[in-house]
Amino acid sequence: MEICPLGERPAPGEVPDKMHAFAVRQDRFGEPKQAWQREIIATPAIGALDVLIYVMATGINYNNVWAGLGRPVDVIAERQKKGEPEDFHAGGSDCSGIVWAVGAEVSNVKPGDEVVVHSGWWEPDDPWVLSGADPMLAESTRIWGYQTNYGSYCQFARAQSHQCQPKPKNLTWEQAGCYLLCASTAYRMLMGWAPNAVNEGDYVLVWGAAGGLGSLALQIVAAKGGKAIAVVSDEDKRQFCLDHGAVGVINRNDFSHWGVMPDVNSKEWGAWFKGARDFGKAFWEAAGAKVSPQIVFEHPGEATLPTSNFLCATGGMVVICAGTSGYNVTIDLRFHWMRQKRFQGSHLSNDTQAKAVNEMVMAGEVDPCLSGTYDFDEIGHAHQLMYENRHPYGNMAALVNATEKGQGAG
Repeated sequence: MEICPLGERPAPGEVPDKMHAFAVRQDRFGEPKQAWQREIIATPAIGALDVLIYVMATGINYNNVWAGLGRPVDVIAERQKKGEPEDFHAGGSDCSGIVWAVGAEVSNVKPGDEVVVHSGWWEPDDPWVLSGADPMLAESTRIWGYQTNYGSYCQFARAQSHQCQPKPKNLTWEQAGCYLLCASTAYRMLMGWAPNAVNEGDYVLVWGAAGGLGSLALQIVAAKGGKAIAVVSDEDKRQFCLDHGAVGVINRNDFSHWGVMPDVNSKEWGAWFKGARDFGKAFWEAAGAKVSPQIVFEHPGEATLPTSNFLCATGGMVVICAGTSGYNVTIDLRFHWMRQKRFQGSHLSNDTQAKAVNEMVMAGEVDPCLSGTYDFDEIGHAHQLMYENRHPYGNMAALVNATEKGQGAG
């Protein structure tokens, strides 16, 4: 068949020639509301280890705000340099759906399976992957639906079979479609860098705690027996964080020393250092004890990292997965080497880590924190809200083939 209406399933085994998708093209790079548009594109062919997913719902993530802007990387141009012919980007890095077709060598899933999809993608013939080492450290690793095409904003998404995890049966399609990118990223940050992993009683400082990533980090810390101190920028988010596992909350707007740390020999450094110390006292108050965080869960970067490094416990770890406030970082190395702290970069997750956190969701230890669900034609609008920082707490989803909210649970 040429095309199937959105929300109407083809006959089993039948794959339409074309499909509905939200895509970006280079001539409309810019704000999400203009960049992301609904199109009819060819349904992708799949390789031997690939699967085609009939997408029921998708999560909304900031990486595809970047894709729409065309910066800091033009993902279309980057793929064309690798020989991929498409002149569009059909994105989306979080997915719930039904396995519709499988490649010849796929054995872990079959058509009809209900799945969620994590966003770690790598070349299956990468020598590092074939050696049995952590595939997230392979040179070929990419973010599915951002650095690859035909992601979860498509009626039929193309993924690698290893990315599939069982959909939690108690979740709706939209709940299941919104969490795995953030959850698996948070899990790797908190549990993937032994010996600096969350242990019983450990204090963990979580930046952006009411956001998609932070809200899942709070719950993972609590489930592992740790004590999370949440950082928010809006007092209205305090109770949300307490309800999702935080033992205390700090409002960053109570402080003004944010930004690149001044030179330690300048007169400005004293004011910065006082601000960092005051923030440390606020951490003590939130924790109810004079303690330092064993792990600092970072992603703002430029504005906050000097304070994170100062506050981190001796032998502790600052782990970071992004630089939402900027990429240029200055820290006082005296607090780093003399107290033997670790500064660790982290990115996405491997299959084992995605499986572990998905099992936490299935066990009810972690909630997806879905705060807003949008129609398929509102995908650009949802990204615009995120771009303008007007999106609600937690995670957002959009329906794709699901025809209304609340379907899929049972």
